[in-house]
Amino acid sequence: MDERLIRWRLVLGEGSQRLGALTGDDLGRAEALDFLYEREAGGSGAGGGSSGAGGGAGSRLTIPEWINQVHELFPRRTVELVQKDALQRYQMTDLVLDRDLLERVEPSEALLQAVLRTKHLMNDEVLTAARHLVRQVVQQLVERLRPRLMRSLTGRRDPQRRSFHKVAANFDARRTIRANLRNWSPTAGRLVISDPIFVARTRRESQKWQFIIAVDQSGSMTTSVIHSAITASIFQQLPALRTHLIAFDTEVVDLTSDIADPVETLMKVQLGGGTDIARAMTYVESLVTEPRRTMAVLITDLEEGGSQRALIQCVRRLVESGVRVLVLGALDSAGTAALNADLAATLAHHGAKVATMTPHHLAEWVAEVVR
Repeated sequence: MDERLIRWRLVLGEGSQRLGALTGDDLGRAEALDFLYEREAGGSGAGGGSSGAGGGAGSRLTIPEWINQVHELFPRRTVELVQKDALQRYQMTDLVLDRDLLERVEPSEALLQAVLRTKHLMNDEVLTAARHLVRQVVQQLVERLRPRLMRSLTGRRDPQRRSFHKVAANFDARRTIRANLRNWSPTAGRLVISDPIFVARTRRESQKWQFIIAVDQSGSMTTSVIHSAITASIFQQLPALRTHLIAFDTEVVDLTSDIADPVETLMKVQLGGGTDIARAMTYVESLVTEPRRTMAVLITDLEEGGSQRALIQCVRRLVESGVRVLVLGALDSAGTAALNADLAATLAHHGAKVATMTPHHLAEWVAEVVR
């Protein structure tokens, strides 16, 4: 069958059999897609469901068979997308409650979110496998985020000062060329660089700032919880900052003691429940020791289940004392979120900065404050 028709068969599913019969791996791909997408019509996906994406007969796969088939028949990027749909769109939590399955699936942020939502259901054996998976995903995120955050936080290039710390980020190409023009070789037709020049970076003020992150751990804020834990673990390495991490729903949990290990932090988070932002900010207020050298970052959708009046009064007191208060509707790679616009406007009126940011943008904001 023509490749284009095969793709349409896989996309259209039921009713597309007249385009031609699928065979071999294509039939296996159709069956794997059936297993997942027949849930759109209310099928169980574990045998005997309604017709689905590929062929119309419904999948007879078990979850372990499906995992194996997806990994064998699809490229890695497709595996990640299919797993993401299974976890987020169809709530196939069996993927993270079975140790063998956890060891088979591709580590991803979607899988990490599913683990955090269901870890309270896991026995010790599964929890051990889950912790290993969490560490893999966290390490991937740290490797992606850390270089850019550290660049923003540790200083800017200072072209007036030469540095003998020879790293590519500090290389000054123009000054190097000018300084080595005498080494031009007409016969070789090239410039011989004998004295590369690197520039220094400005140093941040050495006196410590207190940096407090309070993150809403209600179910809708899972991505922000993940990025907050990782961002806090990076920030705490900086000598200019004294970093705290607070998670809250209707209760407040101070996670600062585990801040260096984002895996341990995330495994202690309890997602879901109500939201009492005022209570969390009152706790933040109790931590402040030097208001004019303190940044308080509140990460929440501002759907307050407690007292809005108490929250507004607390934020106003913090701002009036000199604390820089930043309210983020989200802290994630997209930097977009929906939040309670009326409450956000009120907090902004009382001096808080309200925004949505990526971790990199947060680092830039912190750098501007401490500069």
